[in-house]
Amino acid sequence: MNICSRSLCNFTSCTILILFSLSCFSFSSSEALDALDPNGNITIRWDVMIWTPDGYMAVVTMSNFQKYRHIPAPGWTLGWTWAKKEVIWSIFGSQATEQGDCSKFKGNVPHSCKKDPTIVDLLPGAPYNQQIANCCKGGVLGSLSHDPENAVSAFQLSVGLAGTTNKTVRVPKKFTLKAPRPGYTCGPAKVVKPTKFYTKDRRRMTQAMMTWNVTCIYSVKPKVHKMLKG
Repeated sequence: MNICSRSLCNFTSCTILILFSLSCFSFSSSEALDALDPNGNITIRWDVMIWTPDGYMAVVTMSNFQKYRHIPAPGWTLGWTWAKKEVIWSIFGSQATEQGDCSKFKGNVPHSCKKDPTIVDLLPGAPYNQQIANCCKGGVLGSLSHDPENAVSAFQLSVGLAGTTNKTVRVPKKFTLKAPRPGYTCGPAKVVKPTKFYTKDRRRMTQAMMTWNVTCIYSVKPKVHKMLKG
């Protein structure tokens, strides 16, 4: 091998080594999708059912589309940040962990005045008048393959100081989904076509006033990240 060939070989080897190092660095600073179910997700659907004098009543449905991964006890914790100065007047099937500062209200006090409320599921055996369908499982959410009947969780809330039309309502921001095993990352809320609902005899269909979806994906830090950190 002549000098030029050896130089070209050394240059190629160095280039490969540099690219490999950069790829390791990039990989270590990002998150990898769950290898068991790369296309699985938890979708949060927010259906505005009726308008109220100062806002709306909505049903929030959390559906686990992960084939194998479930959320065990003590269950999920859902959070977001209001876009304006909204409050939660009342809530059924779950509860906010903090009421926040509601001192400006007299008489009827909201369930939560927090700018960034945190919501948890009610426990099994909650009073019947606080329940709705698919609630009150202590935040436990089954997987799509192993426990599809329990792969859905829902709650209902009345939101005040909000818009009263689909042109004045602002979707919440910065959704977070926490579970006993951390690792869920939620995207932004996206307004979609209103959900349609059928009566039991399927002879009549109604629809939500407004619907938006939030998709949360489970991700894990790759092992190489831990190795590089030592």
